[in-house]
Amino acid sequence: MSPHSRYTRARKRDVLAFVGAGGLPVPWAVAQAFGGLGLPQEVIACLSGLAILGGAFVLSWAMELAERDVPQSLAILVLALVSVLPEYAVDLHFAIRAGEDPSYAPYAVANMTGANRLLIGLGWPLVVWIACRRNRTHTLHIHRHQRLEIRYLLLATIYSLFIPLEGHIDLLDAAVLFLLFGLYVARATKSESAEVELVGPAALLDREFGDLGRRLWAVGLFVFAAYAIFVSAEPFAESLVHVGKNRHVDEFLLVQWVAPLASESPEFLIAILFALRLRGSVGMAALISSKVNQWTLLVGAIPIAFCLSSGTWRGLPLDARQTEELWLTSAQSLLATLLIADLRFGLREALLLAGLFFGQLVFPNTEVRYGFIATYLGLFLWLLARDPARRAAFFGLLRSSG
Repeated sequence: MSPHSRYTRARKRDVLAFVGAGGLPVPWAVAQAFGGLGLPQEVIACLSGLAILGGAFVLSWAMELAERDVPQSLAILVLALVSVLPEYAVDLHFAIRAGEDPSYAPYAVANMTGANRLLIGLGWPLVVWIACRRNRTHTLHIHRHQRLEIRYLLLATIYSLFIPLEGHIDLLDAAVLFLLFGLYVARATKSESAEVELVGPAALLDREFGDLGRRLWAVGLFVFAAYAIFVSAEPFAESLVHVGKNRHVDEFLLVQWVAPLASESPEFLIAILFALRLRGSVGMAALISSKVNQWTLLVGAIPIAFCLSSGTWRGLPLDARQTEELWLTSAQSLLATLLIADLRFGLREALLLAGLFFGQLVFPNTEVRYGFIATYLGLFLWLLARDPARRAAFFGLLRSSG
């Protein structure tokens, strides 16, 4: 096959991928514009789920285009912010409803903790496994620029350990977590830009439209994907919950696991696409950045939404189950941060995080879950004590300016 024929074939493939992914959100956008058209819940789940899937592909291309013109850390930050819009939409919906009806308070924490644990327990190991298989290695080497994300994840995690002690998530917590996110953004804007090699539809847009066109397309794709995900996330989650409730499944568990599976799918898909393209470090960075902004902006936004809705200054109350969930999520995050502090994430570490995560799903009762909290913290202390290199890297994150 001649070079021209290969180019023509690749161009057709990229155009089809672009049109196909871009068209996935259209059916649900049309249905949503006409009030849902009275569609059954199963159909709503299908259409809105496809819209999220299409938005995720569009986001990955928008980020690749943006990386040519802005620091990579900032591009990853924007990607993470847009891709977690579904999570914000669903979780803030529960927080607002909790201000009107206290019975909704547990759902906000359930959704937030489930989403955070999914990122580390499922997303991180999956990206490492794919990246290692593609590169035929046993370790994913994370780029040194991603120390920025890891550092702010550690700072947010340390603070999160103290939130349950108050018995609620309040406006002081929101202020501290928003400050951490602001510092993260400030550092991201000063990071170095990296030369990237575009592939697929992103490369097609870059070739066809030049520098100005590439920038306009990047902005347009971000906006399109953000809209598609935003209008699709809540109906997708609600329709799945509705279907599950008909089968008499615990509502708390549905909110904690089914809804986040819907809302986190863009982040997972984007990270997997990068891993498949031999850019596993970028995929991991996207998931880490998503974890940072969920652990700061999302948690901080919950009490604000609750206070505005309830008309009081008191924060979102935490019962025993929510307190347990927050500590379990914080303990998982602390161990995970230690495992990647040296910018190396091996298959064994990935399997450890995945095994502990799935163990929680099999044994959901309180006593066992406190056992998992102790296991996470025990492994953290054990690794910190026995591995000098990892210990130095971990404490180096606290001393580093990013």
